[in-house]
Amino acid sequence: MRYLMLVCVDEDVEPNADPEPWTDEMEGRGVRLMGNRLCPVRDSTTVRVRGGEVLVADGPFAETKEQIGGFDILECADLDEAIEVASKHPAAAFGTLELRPFWER
Repeated sequence: MRYLMLVCVDEDVEPNADPEPWTDEMEGRGVRLMGNRLCPVRDSTTVRVRGGEVLVADGPFAETKEQIGGFDILECADLDEAIEVASKHPAAAFGTLELRPFWER
C-alpha cells in the first residue's frame, strides 16, 4: 500500500536531528519512494472557489501551531509497517506525522 506521510512541525522549533540516516534506511528498505521539505508556511498560497469566484489567500488554510513542513511517499506492506516507518522519523520526537493511504481503486 502507498501512503502519504505528512510531516507536521512547529516552524519555530529548530529540528535537532538529521533526517538523513532515516532517509538512507527507508530508501535502502525500499519503503520511501520520494519526499522533500517544504518552504515555510509564509510562502504558501490557499486557493478556493466559492460561487464561481476564485479566492486566493496568502498562508495556510488553518491557523495552527504545527504546519506541514514536508512529505514522504511510502510503499509499505500495511499500516503497521507504515506506523513503524513513521515512528523512526526524527520529526516524530517534536512534531506530528500523519499517514494517509492513497486512494486506490
